[in-house]
Amino acid sequence: MRNPRNFAKPLALGAPAPINDVPTRPSRMIHFFDPSNERMARKVPELAKQVDILLGNLEDAIEVRNKEAARAGFVRIARDTDFGPTQLWTRVNSLDSPWFLDDITTIVGEAGDKLDVLMVPKVEGPWDIHFVDQLLAQLEAKRRLERPILVHAILETALGVANLELIARASPRMQGLSLGPADLAASRRMKTTRVGGGHPGYLVREDPNPADENAPRKSAQQDLWHYTLARMVDACVSAGILPFYGPFGDIADPVACEDQFRNAFLLGCVGAWSLHPKQIEIARRVFSPPVEEVKWALRVIEEMGDGSGTVMIDGKMQDDATVKQCRVMVALARLIAERDPEMARNYGF
Repeated sequence: MRNPRNFAKPLALGAPAPINDVPTRPSRMIHFFDPSNERMARKVPELAKQVDILLGNLEDAIEVRNKEAARAGFVRIARDTDFGPTQLWTRVNSLDSPWFLDDITTIVGEAGDKLDVLMVPKVEGPWDIHFVDQLLAQLEAKRRLERPILVHAILETALGVANLELIARASPRMQGLSLGPADLAASRRMKTTRVGGGHPGYLVREDPNPADENAPRKSAQQDLWHYTLARMVDACVSAGILPFYGPFGDIADPVACEDQFRNAFLLGCVGAWSLHPKQIEIARRVFSPPVEEVKWALRVIEEMGDGSGTVMIDGKMQDDATVKQCRVMVALARLIAERDPEMARNYGF
């Protein structure tokens, strides 16, 4: 285990000092694009105006024959595009792939000054983060970068979930974690072929009617990912990093996508992946606090004064705990208002 006093020291001579706190910025959606697709690449400047995070994907969904083109395309896009306040991320290939080393050395070497976060797939333990941490420090020193590149890990294996608390605390570079439901389902041998969301077979059913054994019994579909997502949120918050829901694969079902995103938002996630432009607006809406709840929270904060004691508002008791909840909601709304003029008007800020 590293001496905690050394966490604030760079891992390579000449590398930038690690950060103490993860930057707090709107992160409602991580929008994926294929840098090897010229048609998609041309849309990047306009997409950058619509999303909080834009991610050039080099891993899954990129054909083997296009891996090098995606890498070169990402570097070109990073260099040529003014992203403004939008964060630029990339998802490199997994550590056990033949492309990872070229991905990280090329991107940091040629576009490291434009990159905010490096997303690392299939992280299984803190050892994976330690390796990336050291390598990034060496590349940053060689490139003479002035700010450190942060690391975001995807939970896609059972071993990764078993070690997620250690992963979250593995390095001051850690920016956050995302749930990767498809690969995780395969790793766990779960019997589902869906990418995120629920499953009609995963349900609870009411007890039989003792007066009529043939009477219909109501059932409710359950969330396959609730346990993992809740545990990931706790691990992230305890480590001071940010939790994200990952992909929702059924592009044709915006209702279920919105439900899954909202579940993640209510549990504490700051955002989710958007795989298609249709999902950008869903994430923008869902991960922005509802206007009426923000107005209610502002009222509670005002009437509670210094936050001590209790007050009754519309028949509901408010105390220090509810004020804390309200401050979380208002702080997020103010943060989003700085980025999103329409939401600022809706909130009345």
